[in-house]
Amino acid sequence: MRAVQISKTGGPDVMELVELPVPEPGPGQVRIDVEASGVNFIDTYHRSGVYPIDLPMVLGKEVAGTVSAVGDGVNTLTVGDRVMTPWGDGGYADECLATASFVFKIPDSFDAETAAAAALQGLTAHYLATASYQLKPGDRCLIHAGAGGVGGILIQIAKKIGAEVFTTVGSTAKVEMARQAGADHVIEYSRENFAEAVRAITGPDDGLEVVYDGVGKSTFDDGLGLLAPRGTFVLFGGASGQVPPFDLQRLNAGGSLFITRPSLGHFIQPGEGQRRADELLEWITSGNVKIRIGARFALEDAAAAHKALEGRQTVGKVLLIP
Repeated sequence: MRAVQISKTGGPDVMELVELPVPEPGPGQVRIDVEASGVNFIDTYHRSGVYPIDLPMVLGKEVAGTVSAVGDGVNTLTVGDRVMTPWGDGGYADECLATASFVFKIPDSFDAETAAAAALQGLTAHYLATASYQLKPGDRCLIHAGAGGVGGILIQIAKKIGAEVFTTVGSTAKVEMARQAGADHVIEYSRENFAEAVRAITGPDDGLEVVYDGVGKSTFDDGLGLLAPRGTFVLFGGASGQVPPFDLQRLNAGGSLFITRPSLGHFIQPGEGQRRADELLEWITSGNVKIRIGARFALEDAAAAHKALEGRQTVGKVLLIP
């Protein structure tokens, strides 16, 4: 089979299209015939060496396709099932392996490209809105990076639930994208302080029920100050750097606040993950949630896909199509 492999870390040019043996699934694994693979920043971190990895490595985690083999002990999936996973092993290939408990069935009629584009960011947005903090009609929430992959889907889910959505974006060009996703209030943070802009709308004495923050260090302090008493801060990423240690008494002084630092893997455990996937795909099918695919690249053009992603040259999901 063909696969995009790295034998050393570095820039996009370290990726090579090679021929490898088709992998055999071990206990608890399945093999997937890949129809589409999502290109994510975690792939660029693996490629560049930001995250330690064993070399050589076939890149790619997010995949949709058809189960082509099952390993011992797998009783939830069979050969021929159409599936998606946010955590495949070597998804930039014709075939890849994945742990069966993190592989979710999709309807036979569901488009594989959309499934690949939704597996990681869509399931993340789902658990953020329904579990890390369970949004309710009338809640006020702030979603940072509303024009990004997770942010854009999270806005749509929040509006479907009936929340009032504040969001931040980094440029004038992204303002309309966030509005199209359904945001009620879009703040261009490069032009105004987002906390001041939120307070100008809510009033100085009214706070938000929840802040969803994947940015981290640069937005944490101001965001924490926007919460209403017993509000929740959901810190799910650190694009600007990790939040430094802070005095927990701030949560008391702010109004008995809650803070959580969740990770997708803890919200897609056996049974729960398939339920989330089913609900997400139903929302997509019904049109309540739209997945934007920004660019498609052939497997041999993986380096160009990474350059486009890192250069912010695309809007929406970047896919590799074997």
